[in-house]
Amino acid sequence: MAVTLKDVAELAGVSRSAVSRTFTVGASVSARTREKVEKAAKSLGYQPSLIARSLATSRTKLIGLVANNFQNPAFLDVFDLFTSELQKRELRPLLVNLSGETSPKKIVDLLRQYSVDGVIVATSTLPTSFATAFQAAGVPVIHTFGKFQANANVHVVGIDNIHCGAMAARTFAERSYQTVALLGGPESATSTQDRATGFLNLATELGLKVAKVCYADNYTYQSGREAMREVLDDARVEAVFCGDDLICMGAMDAARAAGKSIPEDIGFLGFNDIAMAGWDAYSLTTIRQPIRDIIMSSVELVVGMVENPGRSPEIRLFPCSVVDRGSLRPIAKS
Repeated sequence: MAVTLKDVAELAGVSRSAVSRTFTVGASVSARTREKVEKAAKSLGYQPSLIARSLATSRTKLIGLVANNFQNPAFLDVFDLFTSELQKRELRPLLVNLSGETSPKKIVDLLRQYSVDGVIVATSTLPTSFATAFQAAGVPVIHTFGKFQANANVHVVGIDNIHCGAMAARTFAERSYQTVALLGGPESATSTQDRATGFLNLATELGLKVAKVCYADNYTYQSGREAMREVLDDARVEAVFCGDDLICMGAMDAARAAGKSIPEDIGFLGFNDIAMAGWDAYSLTTIRQPIRDIIMSSVELVVGMVENPGRSPEIRLFPCSVVDRGSLRPIAKS
C-alpha cells in the first residue's frame, strides 16, 4: 500500500495540513513541526504527490518546451540545458515536437490540456504567431531564438541576427575575400532572413561581390551538401557564409568532393559553434551563438513570468563572436 499524507501525520503526531505545509515551498511551518514531519516521512518512505499538490495550488509546475529541428545536433545542447535548468528549479519540462506542425491553435490547445504554468517556444523557424497565440490564451510565453523587434509584444531572448550577418561580411573583408556567397538556412526562418539582410547590406558597403544567394531546405548536413552544388556552379566564389554549422559541414564536404581544397580554394564560415565544428575533419571557423546564456536567461524569465504574468514584454539579446579555426584564410595583415 502506498504511504499517504495521513500516515505521516499520524506518525508525526501533527495535523495533515501541517504535513502539507511542510512539503509546500514557502509555506509557514515551525522548525519543530518540520523536523517531526520529515523524520516520519523518511521512516515511512513517503513522497508527496505532485498531482495532489498541483490540485491544491492550481500550479502544475509544468513548462511547455515547444521546438523543432530535432535532427540538428545543436538542439541536443538546447534540450539538455533547458531540461536541466528547469529541473533544478523543481519544474518539469513538457516537450512538444513541432516538426511538420503549422497550426498554433493545435499546440496551444494541447498544452492547455496539461495546464502548463508557462511555455518556452525555442525556435526561429516559426512565425511570431505561435508565441502570440499562447499569450492570447493567457499562458506566460517566452520566444527563445525569436526575432528581435523593438516593438515586440511577447518576451524574446536571443541574438541580433542582422548584426551577426554583418559580422560575417566583415569577417570576409578582413581576410581579403572579394567574391563570396550566402548559403542560408530555411528561407522562411526569421533568423535566416535577418542574417541575410545584415550580410548583404554590409557586403555591399564593403565592396564585396555576392555571387550566389541560396538556401538549404532545413538545418541538416544533407541539405547543406545539396545546396552547395548551386554555389559550386559559380567558380568565382572564394568563400561561403553558411547559416548553420551542420549545413556548413555538408557544404564543405560537397566542395571537397568537387576537388576543392579548404581554405586554399574556397573558405567557409559557419554559425552556432556546435561541438562538431571543432573536430579536426572540419576545423570550422564559425560565429558562436551563446546558447547557454540564452537558455539560462529564458528559464529565469519564464519562472519570473509564472510568478508575475502581467510583466511587460522584455527583449534580451546576447552578443556573438567569431571563433577562428582553419576553414578561412588568415586575417590580412595591414
